[in-house]
Amino acid sequence: MTVRLGINPLTWTNDDLPSLGAETSLETCLREARAAGFTGVELGNKFPRQPNVLGPILREHDLDLVSGWYSGRLLERDVDAEWAAMRPHFELLQALDCKVMVFAEVSRCTHGNQRAPLSQRPHLTENEWPRFGERLTALAQRMQREGLRMAYHHHMGTVVQAPEDIDHLMSSTGQVVGLLLDTGHLTYAGGDPAQMAARYASRIVHVHCKDVRGSVLERSRNRDSSFLNAVLDGVFTVPGDGMVDYRSVLAPIAKSGYSGWLVVEAEQDPSVATPHVYAKLGFDHLHALATELFA
Repeated sequence: MTVRLGINPLTWTNDDLPSLGAETSLETCLREARAAGFTGVELGNKFPRQPNVLGPILREHDLDLVSGWYSGRLLERDVDAEWAAMRPHFELLQALDCKVMVFAEVSRCTHGNQRAPLSQRPHLTENEWPRFGERLTALAQRMQREGLRMAYHHHMGTVVQAPEDIDHLMSSTGQVVGLLLDTGHLTYAGGDPAQMAARYASRIVHVHCKDVRGSVLERSRNRDSSFLNAVLDGVFTVPGDGMVDYRSVLAPIAKSGYSGWLVVEAEQDPSVATPHVYAKLGFDHLHALATELFA
């Protein structure tokens, strides 16, 4: 295959709600990820942040580091300040041979506030998009010069959530700003991941494969749930267990020549959704499609 399959540790332990999976060790996460078939993992809150410490741990489990989330604040600070803030994270990913860095703007965000309904999420005005786009482009250029591609993560509860936000993002930034396509967040936001994959295939540099339970999604929207309450209710699951048609999503990405990672990511309560069971389910579903489409 021309792609590799990785997984995010959210299956075992949650970054936004650390109580979920708090008892689960990093050792368990890595061991079960590899046993399911994955060859890479993204960073999580239990990972050491020193390359000389994390590297040997990953090698012991025959896993590579895929990437890691970075919370950006370009609406609040300039490119130089953002670059200085991100350097430790950037250098960790670079030292462990990552190719992309997950970047999400979190200024004004609500996704970490369990009491904030998603209707209260922030929006950018038409006047704010140009400056935001210029800063993102300048930062992405600096990142690329240093060896990593920016993979911008649209995310529920942030300024880039809805399909129209992604369109704004893509039109306001240069080609150097890559897109992280997250099938779960886009579906939740009312978008069509297959259409977005076809529209921006040439700019997709990273893929998060998160499935959605349709009945829970409808209930969460009707209740105007917070992001975290929707997660607790079980809105997300792994590929093959929800409503996303991954063949239609991955086909245009494969046609574009994509050769990065496909990452299973599903925020679930591990006491309800047994991690190793769901990790294997997600791997098997993606592996069958990837073997066919990315041959």
